[in-house]
Amino acid sequence: MALQNGHSGGLIVSFGEMLIDFVPTVSGVSLSEAPGFLKAPGGAPANVAIAVARLGGRSAFVGKLGDDEFGHMLVSILKENGVISDGILYDPGARTALAFVTLKADGDREFMFYRNPSADMLLTEAELNVELISKAKIFHYGSISLITEPCRSAHLRAMEIAKDGGALLSYDPNLRLPLWPSPEEAREQIMSIWGRADLIKVSDNELEFLTNQEVSDEAALSLWHPGLKLLLVTLGEKGCKYYTKNFHGAVDPFCVKTVDTTGAGDAFIGSLLRKIVDNQSIIEDEVRLREVLKFANACGAITTTKKGAIPALPTEPEVIKLLQA
Repeated sequence: MALQNGHSGGLIVSFGEMLIDFVPTVSGVSLSEAPGFLKAPGGAPANVAIAVARLGGRSAFVGKLGDDEFGHMLVSILKENGVISDGILYDPGARTALAFVTLKADGDREFMFYRNPSADMLLTEAELNVELISKAKIFHYGSISLITEPCRSAHLRAMEIAKDGGALLSYDPNLRLPLWPSPEEAREQIMSIWGRADLIKVSDNELEFLTNQEVSDEAALSLWHPGLKLLLVTLGEKGCKYYTKNFHGAVDPFCVKTVDTTGAGDAFIGSLLRKIVDNQSIIEDEVRLREVLKFANACGAITTTKKGAIPALPTEPEVIKLLQA
């Protein structure tokens, strides 16, 4: 496992899907009305791996791609960004997943997915790179890999391997309702692994979906479980809230000119993981945690100023520039 130049610190391993997002050349129209599409690499766990690497951290991605042009393109993007690719496999029989994403006039995103099945859904337990996963200081994952077998079993096994290796388990459900058979199934499966995570990040929309309540401290704390160390709720342009065993609070946002919100949450969580991987005691120190969350908010804000997730993920100097401004 080669160390890239300039990448240091404990290893953060991201598990799950990587895909191609097709984004319309014109905003504010439905998918059927879009005149054309630009291809943008995406997939939340892969975005997080790249976010960590852009900030100088050591990250790896574990997942499966189609043995096709898009799959090879995505792996080369990971490598160009310094992400360790030893945990990636190619499936000879299934395609790399595709998603068509449009920003409607009201700012909401509409998704249409092509995965029937896509390669990421076909990763098996036997194909996991156990050596790589057991070296993780932090193991990060979402919920899309829980939707179907065999990927679901591979996901659960990978969590066990990471935990046995002493990793902090980081969970961002990354709700994509169109991929689930029903909202009830989505809620049930997202919550099925809830109690195992050490750190959980949800968006305000996900908080409402999981609790059937409006966003509030009470709603957030209803998601608390005894083994949890840190619960984060991202509030888009309103910043974020944090909850630990001993304290909770809010951190203000940065005002920027938003172009596209894709990947902002991944930049946020990736930068947080990068900052705590070698010093997890930060979670218990409110002053230091607030500093790290301010940095994470800045990373999320910068990501919204450009189109697409991966091209917009910031470097440390860009973040420092915004913090100083």
